[in-house]
Amino acid sequence: MKDHKFTPAAFTVPAAYTPSTTLAIVYISFAMFFVNMSSGMGALAGNDGGYAAYRMSKTLLNAVTAILAAELAGTVAVNSVCPGWVKTDMGGAGATRDVAHGAETAVWLALDAPVTLTGKFVRDREVIPW
Repeated sequence: MKDHKFTPAAFTVPAAYTPSTTLAIVYISFAMFFVNMSSGMGALAGNDGGYAAYRMSKTLLNAVTAILAAELAGTVAVNSVCPGWVKTDMGGAGATRDVAHGAETAVWLALDAPVTLTGKFVRDREVIPW
């Protein structure tokens, strides 16, 4: 686990700082949103253990999402998305989804989701438990 001790910071610090550094750019867009790429492994519900550093980093990212959604309410929609188990270098060949399926909900959140959908954890265009 020593190789992963900085994982929580690596996955969440950029997300926490990005809104403050890019908000001016977002304001010129007609749709204002942040979509944080999380994982079902970051949910508190159904936490089965294993991969502790990764789980903590995604749980922290989900907390950042909820906090930013509250802070930016009415101006920017902020959500976390779980792409599912995707066939990537990280997910491996045994994963159940191709990359296009994994990206589908993130793209939907960025382009077509209702502006009122904010502060949520989403998979397959459905809100899931934190």
